[in-house]
Amino acid sequence: MPATVLTLSRGNASAIAALVASALSGIAQAAGVPTLQEVTVSTRSQDLIGVADSATEGTVTARQLANRPLLRPAEVMETIPGMVVTQHSGDGKANQYFLRGFNLDHGSDFSTQVMGMPVNMVSHAHGQGYMDLNFLIPELLGSLRYRKGVYAAEDGDFATTGAARIDYQRQLASPFVDISLGQNGYRRALAAGSGEVGGGLQLLGALELAGNDGPWQQPENLKKHNAVLRLSDGTAAKGFSLTAMAYEASWTATEHVPQRAINSGEIGRYGALSPRDGGKTHRYSLSGEWARPDQDGASRAGFYVINYGLNLFSAPSGFINGLQGDQHEQADARTVWGGQASRSWFLGPVFRDSELTAGIQLRQDRIRSVGLYRTEDRLRTDTVRQDKITETAASLLLEARTEWQPWLRSTVGLRHDEVDARVTATGGEFNLGNGGKTRAGQTSPKLGIVLGPFPLLGATEFYANWGHGFHSNDARGATSTVNPVDGGAISRVPLLVKARGSEIGMRTMPLPGWSSGLSLWQMDLASELVFIGDEGVTEPKGASRRHGLEWSNYITAAQSLIIDADVALSYARFKQASANTGGTRVPNAIPLSASLGGTLDPGGKWFGGVRLRYLGAYPLEETGQEKSSAFLLTNLKLGYRIDPRLQLTLDVLNLFDRKANDIEYWGGACTRSETLSGSCGGGIDGRLVHPLEPRTLRLSVRASF
Repeated sequence: MPATVLTLSRGNASAIAALVASALSGIAQAAGVPTLQEVTVSTRSQDLIGVADSATEGTVTARQLANRPLLRPAEVMETIPGMVVTQHSGDGKANQYFLRGFNLDHGSDFSTQVMGMPVNMVSHAHGQGYMDLNFLIPELLGSLRYRKGVYAAEDGDFATTGAARIDYQRQLASPFVDISLGQNGYRRALAAGSGEVGGGLQLLGALELAGNDGPWQQPENLKKHNAVLRLSDGTAAKGFSLTAMAYEASWTATEHVPQRAINSGEIGRYGALSPRDGGKTHRYSLSGEWARPDQDGASRAGFYVINYGLNLFSAPSGFINGLQGDQHEQADARTVWGGQASRSWFLGPVFRDSELTAGIQLRQDRIRSVGLYRTEDRLRTDTVRQDKITETAASLLLEARTEWQPWLRSTVGLRHDEVDARVTATGGEFNLGNGGKTRAGQTSPKLGIVLGPFPLLGATEFYANWGHGFHSNDARGATSTVNPVDGGAISRVPLLVKARGSEIGMRTMPLPGWSSGLSLWQMDLASELVFIGDEGVTEPKGASRRHGLEWSNYITAAQSLIIDADVALSYARFKQASANTGGTRVPNAIPLSASLGGTLDPGGKWFGGVRLRYLGAYPLEETGQEKSSAFLLTNLKLGYRIDPRLQLTLDVLNLFDRKANDIEYWGGACTRSETLSGSCGGGIDGRLVHPLEPRTLRLSVRASF
């Protein structure tokens, strides 16, 4: 369960309050040695500057996001170098993510928290680690702090490829109303503002209403309601915040479809195999965070309570089981509560001014009902499985940072996790014999070494990192012995899956305003077990090994111009060949991705941003003979200030109207005509696609007060 471990540096009170992170920086500055800072863009940089522990961590802030064109809220995650965000269904469903040769599905190997709250859902109806970020309001983001790998003690479940921590702003420059209209029924209204309510307290509020039909022949009919209310005092380093959030969405989805159905003309490029797919979801939450530094160190604590629900209707295989269609419902209703606390101490000159941090984390998911049901036109016809789950995760962590020399510092961490789950089967003809209790623990050591900075090399630093991490498996997979679909015997799977990773890297500033990072990484995962929500069982995929190379660049060419560019190469293989195909390639593991973007805002009338993203061809099945098609996508934002309080922006998404696919799979499905002709059998293997949305224009007007 993610939590924030406090990192502070010694120095004057303002430096402490602003998170100028660590005794390492203070000592290096006292010695006259320049310190290489995290890659960050901030209008309040004194709040966010920090010393890096690896070559692949950084902070993205509000200024960088302000002029970035976005099709979906979760695309703010693409500010993480190498991260790719797509969608294979309706916009109310969690996005699909890719990073470091992993098809993260909906979040199974990347951990995200928002204002101290975990977003990934354990033992979820649709997929383990389900990470729905559609509730984000990009205009409110204050910072997105990310790190890759398994090298930090504060990162727990799902943080194998990395972790991100998103925080909203505590106050806005001025209240505003933003109205957006676009093609295909797109509409959005956002009102937000903040003000002092007495005693130095700040109250921020925002309300978002949005809808969209999309380019689909079956209108998406997305309806989204979103609200935020935040009371705060001080900063994240010295103060507190109390945040209430409420999000609801409903939609009709066009799922991925067989490419052959489009080629034959049975459906159009934006057509659907079956009607009435889609769903509804909600997320209501209350969270609080508190931090207080003192002369000996600092303390931090937080809590959260989340009420979450999802009813998802899908027919990804079309009509394999007959003309009634293969639609099913995945339903999830739960309450998640938990918190974290940590304490940091500066140990003084006797211990080389080391900083020691200890923390505890607790999370419990009380899942009232999680189920899989066969449906027709969203009406349940049969229960495949239905369960009640209580899953509790507790963690202890310890981390020590030491500067041995002005050019040598280390971070040593140790984390222990215990996960306990109780599963009670409450429905399903073959499922009632499943259930039970399961428990597992893991101790994860971490180590990081930094050499530098070396001023003669452009304030260059070199990094070496190593560590263990894990992701959890669905508790139902760890307790079930009977296949709920047909009653056949199945084997239980381990509750925790170990990951072991390492990387070496460097960061340098070859020219003023240009920060460049290079890293070589590798990752071993004990197994790629995946809980298949469509079937209610865990599917074994075997152990895997990945390695890769990443190069990221961040350039502030001028006060008004920001450029970022990154390239990510990865190599992903199963350790044992597939019994069915003899192949070792990991399906949907992207071997090459790259992005280039820039934003320009000189403070005059005109401003804007452009972003190019390249996605290389990736294997669709284990032999690698079937591959996706590579493509380049370009998005553009152009803005004009009529006066200081009134502005217009135009977003052009998929600027060159690229005819490519957001996602491609290889699997079995049947169209209606194939079932009618009797040629379907048990399904026809082939390419399954969900097309990119065509060129789309969205116009926004914002009035500030």
